[in-house]
Amino acid sequence: MVQVMLLAMVLAGVSQAETPGEARKAAFLKLIDRPKVPLAPQVSGDSFSYAADAAQRVPGILVHPAGAGRHPVVIVLHGTGGTKEGELPVLRQLAEKGFLAVAIDGRYHGARTVKKSGSAEYQAAMLRTYQTGQEHPFLYDTVWDVMRLIDYLETRPDVDSSRIGMIGFSKGGMETYLAAAVDPRVKVAVPCIGVQSFDWALSNDSWQSRAGTFQTALDAAAKQEGTSVDAKFVRHFYDKVAPGVYSEFDGPAMVPLIAPRALMTINGEIDARTPMPGLELCLDAAKKAYSGSPEKFQVVIEKNTGHAVKPEAFAQAVDWFTKWL
Repeated sequence: MVQVMLLAMVLAGVSQAETPGEARKAAFLKLIDRPKVPLAPQVSGDSFSYAADAAQRVPGILVHPAGAGRHPVVIVLHGTGGTKEGELPVLRQLAEKGFLAVAIDGRYHGARTVKKSGSAEYQAAMLRTYQTGQEHPFLYDTVWDVMRLIDYLETRPDVDSSRIGMIGFSKGGMETYLAAAVDPRVKVAVPCIGVQSFDWALSNDSWQSRAGTFQTALDAAAKQEGTSVDAKFVRHFYDKVAPGVYSEFDGPAMVPLIAPRALMTINGEIDARTPMPGLELCLDAAKKAYSGSPEKFQVVIEKNTGHAVKPEAFAQAVDWFTKWL
């Protein structure tokens, strides 16, 4: 088995000195890579924007803590249909605890839509990706935007760039664990109601709730192909829209790559979008990765809770940032 794995790595151009985890990071970074352009930041009060690539500027907002000097930072990522402004209550709570709190609009959300039309442009972008193979508006492009956000934060005189954390909700939770997995500058990660195994869900007829967040694009793609939406077609859709999301970049493969940096996962016990058996695959893999530093890995399961983060769980997340940032 080891010889087969080594042969596969050699054929893929991976050095035998490179671990499977490092190879996975490199593969993901290669997938989302694009030519870097100058950040060209624009700042107006507590609002800012920067160039993520030649075609996209990313708008953001921040809330300052009390006091001057450099501060630890927490980046906050919203869920499907959300906006950076929708995270202001979270930003303010973090700022009260001494963090410089930052939020951006994800791809085709908030100010990054032409008509401010909710999720319509996001759904249309996913369908275009299915048809053309261009862009990755589902998760991956926002991971790139986050990495460029960190590039920008490193230039600010009020940021301690050695103390950067991330928290995200639902879609933002998935983007949080993916970004933290491949960018070591993220020192603390708290993915909320996002950690999951796409493969487990597809293999166990539990994919419907997650797929429902992009149902319009999925239905249009199936209609184009003259077929119905089932697990097989959803795999096909993922292969075009988010390659590897249920295989090499699935939760059980990516979440452990955050180790040994501090990681807290928050999930609802009865959340259909992150089914418990699939979540447990991720947690089991992460526990192994944190065997040498178990104090830096904490699991929060909200009992009898669906797709939500209750105040008590969020308070634990804030305490986690306070402890490790």
